[in-house]
Amino acid sequence: MRSLVQYLLCSTLNGFAQIFLQRHQGCGLLIALAIGFNDHRLLYGALIGVITANAMARCHGYLRADIESGLYGYNAALLGLMITWLLGFTPSAILLTAALSALSCSLQHLLLGHMRERQGLAGYTLPFVLIGWAVLALCTHADSANVRPLTEHSLNQWSALEGILRGMAQVILLSDPLAGLCVFAGLLVSDRRGACWALCGSAVGIYAALLISAAEADALEGLASYNPALTALALSQVHRSSLAPTLGIVLSIIGGQVLGRFGIPPLTMPFILACWAVTLTMRHSQRQPHLQPAG
Repeated sequence: MRSLVQYLLCSTLNGFAQIFLQRHQGCGLLIALAIGFNDHRLLYGALIGVITANAMARCHGYLRADIESGLYGYNAALLGLMITWLLGFTPSAILLTAALSALSCSLQHLLLGHMRERQGLAGYTLPFVLIGWAVLALCTHADSANVRPLTEHSLNQWSALEGILRGMAQVILLSDPLAGLCVFAGLLVSDRRGACWALCGSAVGIYAALLISAAEADALEGLASYNPALTALALSQVHRSSLAPTLGIVLSIIGGQVLGRFGIPPLTMPFILACWAVTLTMRHSQRQPHLQPAG
């Protein structure tokens, strides 16, 4: 019984931590607390997603190590957050979360297999993005009572710092700087270098949004900075040089702008595309033959 409880706790907390590409239960706990302190209903939705996806993975006989590492839970957690944010914590939202979390589990298994067997690109949050786009399309005419208006912000040193922290929190659909601080603390516990890069990515995202004449309220809400934050975090874990995360930050900002121009909700797609582009560029550069000096 004790081992089962430990297994459930480990896989659940790591599922939250993997939203930020971490395998650390302390980090996962801080992220879960950040969600719960802001809105306990969002936490319930995320928990339903994680537990359902992990249960499906267990039923299908997927690798126990992957389940315990949270690799099947994080997409489902994000889906649970989104669906509860859109529809509230209602019976229909619970059923939809469970069904789509199970689907995300199957998609994640295919992506993991492709990455490991064919040296494919990491899937990151692709199941969440693909299913999330479908959810947003279906919920276009849904009750918008849960949609929160942007808070008015005026630019100063304090609001800029809050905006950077909001960029961290927006990954989990929150706009509270204290939630962002909690996320940052979780990253510091598990990966200090990655935490610093995530903070840097969020700051650059806000600065870039202001440069392209975005409204201060939009920029300081963190909506333009969570993808750069995630990208910098992800690439800093793989590449020790600062070139890769810096390039990733720039590409994720461009990707967000392009998707916005076409009216496509970015979700975390700019983060995925930027990481793929940097990874392919690095692979190509490593395959190039080194020129030998003449003579």
